[in-house]
Amino acid sequence: MFSRLFQRPRRERTIAALYGAIVAQSRLPIFFSERGVPDTLEGRFESVCLHAWLVMRRLAMGGKATAEFNQALFDFMFADLDFNLRELGAGDMKVGDKVKDLASHYYGRVGAYDAGIAAKDDPSVLESALDRNLYGSTLPAPAHVKVMADYTRRQLAHLESFPIERLLAGEVEFAST
Repeated sequence: MFSRLFQRPRRERTIAALYGAIVAQSRLPIFFSERGVPDTLEGRFESVCLHAWLVMRRLAMGGKATAEFNQALFDFMFADLDFNLRELGAGDMKVGDKVKDLASHYYGRVGAYDAGIAAKDDPSVLESALDRNLYGSTLPAPAHVKVMADYTRRQLAHLESFPIERLLAGEVEFAST
């Protein structure tokens, strides 16, 4: 009986597993060591945002059937950010405002990345979105930005055929980096 009191509900464990896979992919050393993504708190946040967007975009393709799960994944992501900010010592009074700010930034990235993908005939739109967001205030090498744009397109194509049932079971496999 006591074990049931302290176990996370199954759905929350599933979402935690999926989010953990997103974070693990976003923290692959290749992004920071070979592709110029800044190895800073901001760079890591941006990498998580990019990978979360990839998965949430796929979940959105499921329509109403996956909308609640997709929202729960978003909520879990920002609850985790809230927790991590508190662990880093951010003042309790400021954390809520910071998390709201980060959520607003995330939605901005979603719009920019969606526009970049929609501009199929102009690869520079996605490259510009990645340059502004993933690389932030750094001046990345154009080759790094292009490689990450190609990576993003490859991941989207891979995830479009990835079974949505597996995402709903907390599993994701990304294409090779």
